[in-house]
Amino acid sequence: MEYEDKMNQANDAKYECLLFDLDDTLYPRTSGLSREVTQNIQEYMLKTLGIEEEKVPELCVSLYKYYGTTMAGLKAIGYNFDYDDFHSFVHGRLPYTMLKPDPVLRNLLVSMPIRKVIFTNADKNHALRVLKRLGLEDCFEGIICFETLNPTYKDQSSADGSTVISKTEIFDISNYSASPDSEHGLPSTPVICKPFQKAYEQVFEIANINPHKTLFFDDSIRNLQTGKRMGLHTVWVGTSHRADGVDYALESIHNIREALPELWEADERAENIHYSGKVSVETTVRA
Repeated sequence: MEYEDKMNQANDAKYECLLFDLDDTLYPRTSGLSREVTQNIQEYMLKTLGIEEEKVPELCVSLYKYYGTTMAGLKAIGYNFDYDDFHSFVHGRLPYTMLKPDPVLRNLLVSMPIRKVIFTNADKNHALRVLKRLGLEDCFEGIICFETLNPTYKDQSSADGSTVISKTEIFDISNYSASPDSEHGLPSTPVICKPFQKAYEQVFEIANINPHKTLFFDDSIRNLQTGKRMGLHTVWVGTSHRADGVDYALESIHNIREALPELWEADERAENIHYSGKVSVETTVRA
């Protein structure tokens, strides 16, 4: 009976999955990479989409605020362009050398006996390059990214794959302050991404995640608040301030062990069972 109780404790962990955002979460905003991304997005809006130069900075910020990504917002308000072309322009030219290997974070991730999944709005190539630069490419079970959540995205570009801009149906966002997808508010976007609930629902299904036993790390308070409403436990990375929808706040992703020591408890319980001489570690945690 004592053995069964120990087994139940080992298998009844508080968390079964750790869900991580990528950019500005696994590496700090101070790296400067996000600034480069913003500059590339604004250049794309100016040179490829032909948006007036004086409108670009404010529109870029507004669309990101309402839609989670500027790209999703551009699609919503009427611009038609190829997704791969956008990602190639915005991420393909990034100076990834700004990111350095992070052995501290790697050791933390490897030592946690819980499955780990990336959940990012970025495209797959960007995610892979970031993880490789950080030295974390083998630390996660999988990556849920733009292509994962938008499997038919190629069908929404022009027929010949070229970049086509529709300038006759552009929605003027400057006259609206309501949330997207709401009644009398902004138009909906065809892009599935954070912070909208549909993205989270797909993640739970694709990765077989129980949100009530999942810890979600992100640098965006809006993403976290949606996650909280969906049942996730939430960690705001990049600040020590708590807010509505946030369970934990970490100034740095390196502070995981201090703030959440329970993430290592599964291994500790397994070791206790192992040393009791009842059963091996492999039979408990990894089964």
